[in-house]
Amino acid sequence: MAIMMQNYGLTWTDPDGTPRAAAVSYDKVSAERRKGQLEAGGCTSVQVVETKPGELPQPRG
Repeated sequence: MAIMMQNYGLTWTDPDGTPRAAAVSYDKVSAERRKGQLEAGGCTSVQVVETKPGELPQPRG
């Protein structure tokens, strides 16, 4: 049985209103942890998005 690795990225809006996206991929647990860190830092619209290997999310703008 093959193990399928799923990648996740993050998009968010900085407290100053700048849309951002993660420059790295995460596993699900790490992505959720990072989401909490961003929200604690005052970022809004933080979303964990599923990505394909080698693909990164684009900032929403």
